[in-house]
Amino acid sequence: MTTDSGELRGPLTVVPPGERGATRIADRVVAKVAAQAAGEAIGDLPEGAAPPHATVVVHHEAARVRVHLELGYPGDIGARCARVRRHVGERVVALVGMEVSEVVVHVERLHLTPPHGPAQGRTR
Repeated sequence: MTTDSGELRGPLTVVPPGERGATRIADRVVAKVAAQAAGEAIGDLPEGAAPPHATVVVHHEAARVRVHLELGYPGDIGARCARVRRHVGERVVALVGMEVSEVVVHVERLHLTPPHGPAQGRTR
């Protein structure tokens, strides 16, 4: 069969999915997704805090994620860490399509944040 331009064109062949190859996503890409997701989960950073960063190890198509972040204090550290773990796991699955076997949150520093309400403690 020839086309109008004179090129030879054969019938299209369909390659079964198992024989098409595979897409490999680099660990550093998964780490960037995880760090971005951690930032989404904690919201605004306290003044002087570094943005979250993550390291990832991928083994047999499952990611183990370690997120490093700085949080404001006082606050419910446990609840914020749980929110980060949950959100990072969900976003990596959704964006990368990779199972997340573990998310470890490492709080590197707490930043004292001023209270939002009326002054607390002694005034004199």
